[in-house]
Amino acid sequence: MTLRLERDGAIARLLIDRPRQHNALSQAMWEQFPQLVNEAMTDEAIRVLILTSATPGLFCAGADIHEFARHAGEESWRIANQAAIRAAQYALAHAEKPVIAAIDGDAIGGGCGLAIACDLRIASPAARLGITPAKLGIVYSLFDTKLLVDLTGPARAKRILFTGALHDAQDALAIGLIDQIAPNPKEAAAELARTMAANAQHSIRSSKAIIRRILDGQADDDATTLAWFRDAFTLPDFKEGVQAFRDKQRPRF
Repeated sequence: MTLRLERDGAIARLLIDRPRQHNALSQAMWEQFPQLVNEAMTDEAIRVLILTSATPGLFCAGADIHEFARHAGEESWRIANQAAIRAAQYALAHAEKPVIAAIDGDAIGGGCGLAIACDLRIASPAARLGITPAKLGIVYSLFDTKLLVDLTGPARAKRILFTGALHDAQDALAIGLIDQIAPNPKEAAAELARTMAANAQHSIRSSKAIIRRILDGQADDDATTLAWFRDAFTLPDFKEGVQAFRDKQRPRF
């Protein structure tokens, strides 16, 4: 089993488990990603998803280049591969619930692409991140590239793509590829996930959806976002939050 979903209370972990290949992603793994993300999103008990490796010291070396080489001459495979990669990243980027990448090792190429599709990224001091199409003679899709531009800005995205360089954790933090460096990124991600899971889920999920709309080009409210704001005052989370504030207690959402 090269990908699996593990549940721990309100937290689910999507584990990449192909250590002999440094967690390089095969076509079958790309295709499995949306299904596992959807399982976490539709499980009412799950509030936060963590993407990480099952093996300490690894994250993901990207797409399986050996598989690429074997099928490079097959147009139907190339089309299917492009669709599968996009579907995996789209599932993470548009997931209803928060998704955290815990990066304990290298996140390169498609591995970095998965990480930047998550909401937040926590990396170990030894982690390296890079997106390397310029070293392979390939071109990344617009959706993939937009995720990078949204995260780092256009100038830094150009530098990352044009050089194909690997960035250590400190450099990755400075240019916006990651949000935090932690000695044990899996523990740090779990702690952050527990904080998120304890908060009002309607607030978190609506905020995530609004930010996604902004990144996708929406600049003003529409009927849907106005309803999210207006209807929140009628929901149980609001009543619990206000009552806990008045009682000077921690809310229990």
